[in-house]
Amino acid sequence: MIVPVIISGGSGHRLWPVSREGHPKPFMKLADGESLLAKTYRRAVAVIESCCTVDSEIITVTNRDHYFLSKDQLLAADPKKQVASTFLLEPEGRNTAPAILMAAHFIAEKYGSDAVMLVMPADHLIQNQHHFAGTVKDAAILAEQGHLVTFGIVPTSPETGFGYIEAGEGLSKGRKALRFVEKPSFEKAQAYVESGDFYWNSGMFCFQAGQVLKEMQRHSGDLFVAAQNCWQALMAQSCVSTPMQEFPHKEFAQLPNISIDYALMERSDNVAVIPSDFGWSDIGSWSAIKDLVQPDSDNNRALGEVIFVDSQNTFVQSEDRLVATVGVDNLMIIDTTDALLVANPDKSEAVKQVVLQLKSQGHEAHRLHRTVMRPWGTYTVIEEGAGFKIKRIEVKPGASLSLQMHHHRNEHWIVVSGMAKVINGEQEILLGTNQSTYIPAGHKHRLENPGLLDLVMIEVQSGQYLGEDDIVRFEDNYGRA
Repeated sequence: MIVPVIISGGSGHRLWPVSREGHPKPFMKLADGESLLAKTYRRAVAVIESCCTVDSEIITVTNRDHYFLSKDQLLAADPKKQVASTFLLEPEGRNTAPAILMAAHFIAEKYGSDAVMLVMPADHLIQNQHHFAGTVKDAAILAEQGHLVTFGIVPTSPETGFGYIEAGEGLSKGRKALRFVEKPSFEKAQAYVESGDFYWNSGMFCFQAGQVLKEMQRHSGDLFVAAQNCWQALMAQSCVSTPMQEFPHKEFAQLPNISIDYALMERSDNVAVIPSDFGWSDIGSWSAIKDLVQPDSDNNRALGEVIFVDSQNTFVQSEDRLVATVGVDNLMIIDTTDALLVANPDKSEAVKQVVLQLKSQGHEAHRLHRTVMRPWGTYTVIEEGAGFKIKRIEVKPGASLSLQMHHHRNEHWIVVSGMAKVINGEQEILLGTNQSTYIPAGHKHRLENPGLLDLVMIEVQSGQYLGEDDIVRFEDNYGRA
């Protein structure tokens, strides 16, 4: 048995303005229209189908705020629901070691300590799926022999943005891992590549659930005890057959914020590395996104509607409007509906500094897009100013917003298309196209789409305070009340 464990965390600051805390890197769509998370789900399904002789499932460890969006991505990748799935939800991010340790507890409890975990970050790209599946089979053989297996990417250049793994003697599959090296200088990276004994650290792992628990107890006792306490608290309120598990906040907050490399892989003498060459990329910066796009004769690359005039070595990504460049060289231009990034490709790693400045200023652009995903659909801020805000709201068929109330704002709802079922105070009414209702501050209200088509409506808010935190939920289908 191989159980894929997808670690879907982080915020992808270096891919701002497309990646934001409320809609992070795993949900970014590439040029083919599919997100990195959906591609990872497809890869997990393929591994189960090609490598498993007994029923398995996909485990996703993610933030509770991303649960419904992640479920949508899984459904897009596996529309016939061929593979079972469980979501383990974190109340806050605590890095990869706690996420993997909690998943190991879950798998050991449900499938036994000998079950093999395949740990995959949700935001990586792998081009050769067939080769990947074959490498996973080799890794599983080593894992069943008791090794902690990591996938080492055969380096193609002296890359300074990756960590490295030094490999030693050969094993039945792969090689023994001697040490992990942090991001090196260019000179050291060049020497590593020339030696043939170093591989890029991919951040993907394969080991038995019981073995990683045993090794963690040996090398990171405090983390092991904290995770065991959190697991026991979870099992006191749930069971492993529940497809959605939310870690108890109090106990989970006691887990140290530490990566699996620091907590275990660098400390254990039982690590094996599988040399891998399956077209891996961690999509860690806009330079990596740029490299996925075919260049023109002037080495310009475009995603979206772009016109290049007397321009060279330039990359443009535009979501919904025409972008033209004239007489420019060596630029990256990333255009979204509410933010524009213009950068030197050689400085793409520094984009995260923009996010840090936005955070320090309390600017919402570090966290949310103008269009915000919700479990029931989306809302888009069309315009806002002193005392007013206008939104376009789209509700999925059969979905509903929470029964809620606002202290400070009034709302006017106008149906553009579809059918709306509205609770407004003591009234329950149906609204069709071009019909509307007014909701004064202090009124309980709810919006539902009872139809088979998407409901689209315009919401006009007015009041002295229009922040998204002015909301009191009384009932909610998505556990937010």
